[in-house]
Amino acid sequence: RVTLLELMMVKVSDKNSVTREEMIVFVRHADFLAVCFQETCGAVLKLAAAADAEDEEALVTIRLLDVLCEMTSNNSQLEHLQAFPGLLETAVDTLRLTHLAGKQAVNIFTTTHAVTGQEEISHPAVGFKSHLIRLIGNLCYKNKENQDKV
Repeated sequence: RVTLLELMMVKVSDKNSVTREEMIVFVRHADFLAVCFQETCGAVLKLAAAADAEDEEALVTIRLLDVLCEMTSNNSQLEHLQAFPGLLETAVDTLRLTHLAGKQAVNIFTTTHAVTGQEEISHPAVGFKSHLIRLIGNLCYKNKENQDKV
């Protein structure tokens, strides 16, 4: 699933090579991806408590967020996702929970890395909060109703 999402990410982010037919397919799949993100966003929070950074559900959720960020960066998909029920609320709630989880344990969600000796340890969830903020910002872009919700 992670590999499939990474392939989608590459295709969505390369706006020049996407045909009109492919764009229609992406818009249709945007609903499915948004629902998947809403259902699995809590899996990333488990990474704060667990020493295991290879939780498959969490990695899938991180990639889902990346794809949603790219999709909301594209105007043809943005309006559709801005109106998607509950996506904005889920992103804001997840950001709150991620912030709290980062305060209670080692904060793996920001770009600061844990340094032991001379080596730097990077975690798959690093940058998760910034991507949530990006998604929230994209969902609020030129959308007064979503801005008022936030």
